This record gives sequence, structure tokens and C-alpha cells, in this order.
Amino acid sequence: QVRLVESGGGLVQTGESLRLSCAASGSIFSIVAMGWFRQAPGKQRELVAAISSSSGSTNYAGSVKGRFTISRDNSNTVSLQMRSLKPEDTAVYYCNTGGSSERYVSGRRSGYDYWGQGTQVTVSS
Repeated sequence: QVRLVESGGGLVQTGESLRLSCAASGSIFSIVAMGWFRQAPGKQRELVAAISSSSGSTNYAGSVKGRFTISRDNSNTVSLQMRSLKPEDTAVYYCNTGGSSERYVSGRRSGYDYWGQGTQVTVSS
């Protein structure tokens, strides 16, 4: 089992930056990929970015490409650096490890799908 804890959300103004972090604990040796997803009110949860644990390959949603950067800080922490934030980036951001992220960056499958509790990001205009 893997436990994920997010941090770093908050309220910012348009054009500002924010950095989210996700710390994994438990069976971290089994992690194949990690990713960030977001869900705005009334909308479905969507991929923001994912990263493979072995190759470091990444995948980004078109709406954030060039503004957001996903990185693995160490074996159990993944970060999302968000720049030039827009009001449409407002959402609850969730960290994930497992099938939901793996499908975007890896052919391997861990056989599980874990989510963090989510962190709110609000961008005011």
C-alpha cells in the first residue's frame, strides 16, 4: 500500500506561481509512475502531468504545457511547479500513483491506484 500526502496549495493571483509537493510512504519501491490530476467544480477529474519513476518521461495536459513542470525530488516525493497561473487553473489538485498515471507514461502496471486527499489551488483574476 502507498500513502500520498499533498502540500503547497493556496490562493494566488493571476500570473503568479505555486509549487505543490506530494510525499509517498509505504511500499514506495513498487511505484511505477506518479502524477497530478485536478478537478474543478462541476467538471471531471483530469490529468495535469505524470512522470515515470524509471525513465523520467513526462506527459502534460495541453492546457498546462509550458507553464507547469512535474519533477521527482527524490525516491518518494514528486512536485508540480506551476507558473503563469490562470483563473481556469482553479481546482482541487490530487496526487496519484498507480494505473491512472501509469497509462500516460509507462507500459508497466503496478496493479493499484492510490490518491492523496487533495489540495485546493485558487487563482484570482
